[in-house]
Amino acid sequence: MICEHCDTVHRSHALAPAETMRCVRCGALLARYHVLNADGMLALVLTALIVFLIANVWPVVTLGLGSQQSSATLWGTILMMWEQGAQLVAVVAAATLFFFPLNKMLMLGWVLLFARNGRRAPGFASIMKTLFHLQPWTMTEVFVLGALVSIVKARAYFDVQPDPGIWAYGVLTLLITVFSGIDLRRLWDVTEPRA
Repeated sequence: MICEHCDTVHRSHALAPAETMRCVRCGALLARYHVLNADGMLALVLTALIVFLIANVWPVVTLGLGSQQSSATLWGTILMMWEQGAQLVAVVAAATLFFFPLNKMLMLGWVLLFARNGRRAPGFASIMKTLFHLQPWTMTEVFVLGALVSIVKARAYFDVQPDPGIWAYGVLTLLITVFSGIDLRRLWDVTEPRA
């Protein structure tokens, strides 16, 4: 195992519960024990996909002014931004809130489907590299925080009702946080290369 901070090479070993591995040179965290195996991680991915579907189908918020009410989904908002001339913002929102998280979950699910049997999925190396590069571009937590701030501020002018979509995005944020804490590099060790 190579330290990402100082490039010191360490001999890796199986960790016991609550055990961590730190770099002897710079003290950086190299690995920590995780309870979840490939089956548990796959269950989390499937749960996240279901929650992601709910978050994108149901409205995020309903605004009311008098007797008029208007609901908004994520895609409705993205299309509205596109039509009003904010194409760059619409593309960035679609990429970071829909396409990157969806691709991350699908690729991780594909890899874990094979890892359950100790095998590497077709395209394993390129998928693992892509997952590494997608990590900082999943902005669901930023969206949830921004939406909650907007809901609180809009209450001064409108009747605002949070809809199931925002709650699903909140749950999705928690699941993505759990994914971020899992060291996917373990999959290199627990899987065998394809013959």
